[in-house]
Amino acid sequence: MAYARGRVLRSTAGRDKDTFLAVVGMEGEAVLLADGKERPIERPKRKNPKHLAATNWLLTEEQLTTNRALRKALRECMGLGPEA
Repeated sequence: MAYARGRVLRSTAGRDKDTFLAVVGMEGEAVLLADGKERPIERPKRKNPKHLAATNWLLTEEQLTTNRALRKALRECMGLGPEA
């Protein structure tokens, strides 16, 4: 399955299990993910697609420009609101 830049995914395995991350790129068969905090955009996590579950959320390019904007967008997707 091909993942588009900006798609929000949930990790299903590993140390980051059950966390939501955004796709920032692809590297061969691996997906490059960031959350803006533990994994900033400048240092994305390389993860095997079989350890990911897709969501219906898709972030815009504006939301992927800075780590702060990415964190805010992911909080809103999870329903936590902007202050969490």
